[in-house]
Amino acid sequence: MRRFRNRVTGVRQSVHRRTAGQPAAARHLLPVLVVAVVALLDVASGAAMPWLPLLAAGPALAASTNGPRGVACVGALAVAMGVTLAIGHAAPVREPAGVVTALLAVTVASGLASALRVRRERVLAAVRSVAEAAQHALLQPVADTVGPFQVAVRYSAAAAEARIGGDLYALLPTPHGIRLIVGDVRGKGLPAVSTAALVLGVFREAAHDEPDLLGVVARIERSLARNLGADDFVTAVVAGYPPSGHLEIVNCGHAPPLLISASGEVAAVEPSRPAPPLGLRALSGQAPRLQRLAFAVGDQLLLYTDGVTEARDHTRAFYPLGEGVARHVCDEPAHTLTALHDELLEHVGGRLHDDAALLLLRKRTADEPAYAPSMCEAAF
Repeated sequence: MRRFRNRVTGVRQSVHRRTAGQPAAARHLLPVLVVAVVALLDVASGAAMPWLPLLAAGPALAASTNGPRGVACVGALAVAMGVTLAIGHAAPVREPAGVVTALLAVTVASGLASALRVRRERVLAAVRSVAEAAQHALLQPVADTVGPFQVAVRYSAAAAEARIGGDLYALLPTPHGIRLIVGDVRGKGLPAVSTAALVLGVFREAAHDEPDLLGVVARIERSLARNLGADDFVTAVVAGYPPSGHLEIVNCGHAPPLLISASGEVAAVEPSRPAPPLGLRALSGQAPRLQRLAFAVGDQLLLYTDGVTEARDHTRAFYPLGEGVARHVCDEPAHTLTALHDELLEHVGGRLHDDAALLLLRKRTADEPAYAPSMCEAAF
């Protein structure tokens, strides 16, 4: 089944690559089509010269769709078409000469603009490759299965063209069991990314070193107290699944996780005592408390950031995450999060206005394969 699934995925990707090239080819041919349309209008109208200056639209448009060589070809075509039509109309030499001069000037200017655009695109591609490398270093990919859990993650940055933002997540196996964190940094932009990197770096070290989950939280708190400003903080849920087989949760001012039973019931895991976000403990004097929950086979835990629950539609209504989970939950976390993410984007009209992260883990039996056909695949 996994081999069949991978084969279908490969076919889908190859089809996408073939179809993705078709719009690009159409854009390259669009300037030629513009020149042809202007020429046809000139022939159909029978006018002596009024339509010919519009041939400059061809090389001007080519500056945004073609490279310098393509602009030169379209400009040459426009000049040849203008001369041919002017001769056909038996226009005075001075008039077609003026049109040709204008076409040459537009072609040269468009070629320079195209060269600058190509150069900027190359620089942007290099910057994007660096951003993707930073994303993989900061938000490292999470395996589909970690220990006794199936895991799925969905992350969307609100900033246009961005891959990373102020939300953070990590899940890793340690000598003390599986440990994970989902958090939200106050603010946006590069400062938020810097703080997220700091939190994740400390968490990855502390998760391996500290035998107690509260010790992990304390390490993060101390680091943030030294490095953050007075008004900066991070809300987070730190969770663990030690060898004893129960679920541990420490909530630091974050939205409560959703516990989904094997029967499909959804309940919010509210903290037994409110605790301040990370970085603000010194101001409040309150320490977070460890919660222990039973986590049976088939149970699931959903951690998320407020970019999900505070997403609004055109009527300013919040996205009902609990209801969405109840509608889409199944025994394959990746399918559940895909359905939730699609519904969330539909709710907001296609684009989120805040970073949003979703992390879902499901406890499977010891003999359950890492991937098995499920009821979620009925639509596949």
